[in-house]
Amino acid sequence: MKKILIAFWAVLFFYFLFLNPVFSLDKIACVDLLRIAKEYTKAQAYNKALDDKQTAYRAEIDKKANEIRQFQDKLNLLSEKEKEAKRQELENKIKALDDFIKEKELDLRKTELENTKEILKEIEDVVKQYAEKEGYTLVLDDRSLLYRVDTLDITDKIIEILNKDYASKKDKR
Repeated sequence: MKKILIAFWAVLFFYFLFLNPVFSLDKIACVDLLRIAKEYTKAQAYNKALDDKQTAYRAEIDKKANEIRQFQDKLNLLSEKEKEAKRQELENKIKALDDFIKEKELDLRKTELENTKEILKEIEDVVKQYAEKEGYTLVLDDRSLLYRVDTLDITDKIIEILNKDYASKKDKR
């Protein structure tokens, strides 16, 4: 029985020492995806474009809402018979504004989603290329870590590469 126990512990020790993939990792790194997304110049440009688009939509919505208010004010001055005739027109204007708002919100969400997918794909590609070049066998998002040593963080390098690549592509246009 004692020999079996010794053999069991020897096999277990051998497994953890030589075969377990966790112990065979050479280099590990982590990145802060949120920080990369905030500091990546292209992401900042996309966010500004989205904000500008939202501001333009808001101006259009405000203009249409003011037109409806003015129409309502004029409607209040009319007789009951005239009001009844114009109520449908008012309801149509309100529905058109509501549809316009929904359409623009959907457009903004769609654009934001497309931009986010594109940015995350670029980040993923750069991290992969950098990891392969530098010999990292594992790169984690730091949001999933409870603790890490600062020397494992390659976020600054990834941001630098992304911004450099974006600047060179931007200059070529």
